[in-house]
Amino acid sequence: MAVSIMLDAGHGGRDPGAVYKGRQEKDDTLRMVLAIGEILENRGIDVQYTRTTDIYETPYQKAMEANEAGVDYFVSIHRNSYPIDNAVSGVESLVYDLSGIKYEMAEDINDQLETIGFRNLGVKARPNLVVLKRTKMPAVLVELGFINSDTDNQLFDENFDAIALAIAEGILDTLMQNPVVDMDSVPDVMPELTPEVEPEEEEAPPRYHIQVGAFRNMENAERLKEELLADEFPAFVNRIGPYYKVLVGQFTSVDNAASTEQALRRAGYQTVVISGD
Repeated sequence: MAVSIMLDAGHGGRDPGAVYKGRQEKDDTLRMVLAIGEILENRGIDVQYTRTTDIYETPYQKAMEANEAGVDYFVSIHRNSYPIDNAVSGVESLVYDLSGIKYEMAEDINDQLETIGFRNLGVKARPNLVVLKRTKMPAVLVELGFINSDTDNQLFDENFDAIALAIAEGILDTLMQNPVVDMDSVPDVMPELTPEVEPEEEEAPPRYHIQVGAFRNMENAERLKEELLADEFPAFVNRIGPYYKVLVGQFTSVDNAASTEQALRRAGYQTVVISGD
């Protein structure tokens, strides 16, 4: 079964959340959650939602939904607010305590959002928040800028797709660094994929590949491979245990691998450089 995550759009229905100049937090969060979810689904993640329409549920109900669904992770999207308009700006993420994979994910999300132009206000512990306290899985609450900051709202509106991708990449970065299958177990690539050949009498140097996806379903892996090939990236699929790994290239230099990884990221793919040895 694929890694599963429940995405929560903060507030909803009769609870608008923070409001500024007619702008309502519940609307921003729902749009963003649906965009993030689409990206994650396209990368093989099993995504569930606390809401996909403008309805109200208590934070406790949302936590119980996640627990009953048995998802692996819970990520809640909110917009922040401050008593004085345009006095504060930036993104911050909240977790139950500053430890474990939830803390890693919060940091990865913040780091990605910082590349969009948001000020990174860091990760903070909030043990009394219901969706962080009552969920049984690692949970992160992202405060996606201040809704009463014109600076943050401009960033939100002008970079909406990039923000959704950044949050998804932050989540995927954490998952790649905490894989279900040990990355060291990735075998050699298929020989017909033009590897960099070393003389037989010399010891071959370490090989590096770029992982772009990991799927339980072979069809999803093949679909991503064909998409990468269409973009002229030398992609292939390797079966590793229960997973179909979509990999790009075979490099003897980690610098060359990193250069190709950057090109993949610019093209909108979520990636991680792995060793094939």
